[in-house]
Amino acid sequence: MSTERRAPLDRRRVADTALRLLNEAGLEGLTLRAIAKELDVKAPALYWHFKDKQALLDEMATEMYRRMVAETRLDPTESWQNVLRTTGRGLRTALLGYRDGARVYSGSRFTGIEHAPEQEAYLHVMTEAGFTLAQAARAGMTTNAYTIGFVIEEQGVVPLSGERREGYDVEERARLLADFPLAAEAGREIFDDYDQHFEEGLEVVIAGIGARYL
Repeated sequence: MSTERRAPLDRRRVADTALRLLNEAGLEGLTLRAIAKELDVKAPALYWHFKDKQALLDEMATEMYRRMVAETRLDPTESWQNVLRTTGRGLRTALLGYRDGARVYSGSRFTGIEHAPEQEAYLHVMTEAGFTLAQAARAGMTTNAYTIGFVIEEQGVVPLSGERREGYDVEERARLLADFPLAAEAGREIFDDYDQHFEEGLEVVIAGIGARYL
């Protein structure tokens, strides 16, 4: 019998393993059985930590957030517009780091309170800038919703950097829609240059927030 000691199995270790496997298998292929095999344990051992797959997704989303905050922290001296830019850009970068990252994150809930310091700092900046607390909360929710939705669509075409799903060739699309020149040309705006399109959309969201609330 091996006497090698394994690292203790805990929620964070399971989530870390799941995030690594996510890039290989995608959300549909991510199973508790596959995670258990990677950890060299029996699948029932995972149910001591997660009652179902959604509970695991919640922990994975929380771990994604922890890593995002470690890389991108809000500067309380920045303008409210730059705080929203930092929030949107940081979230998009974090989600793009994982295959189906936006789908994992969407609809999940945090399993701890690690988000509280950043949320408090964000709300402080916004309320100091003249937003009510309710407006500040909605502005953050709107920015997050835009970012998550954008990345879900982006990853539907480009699952990971350097990959592109079959059927999203812009030139082939233009050829098929040759009788509809505007729709054909729009393909280049819809399915290419996601960095630029995200930035343009983010500026529209921020301008709308300012116009609506201030």
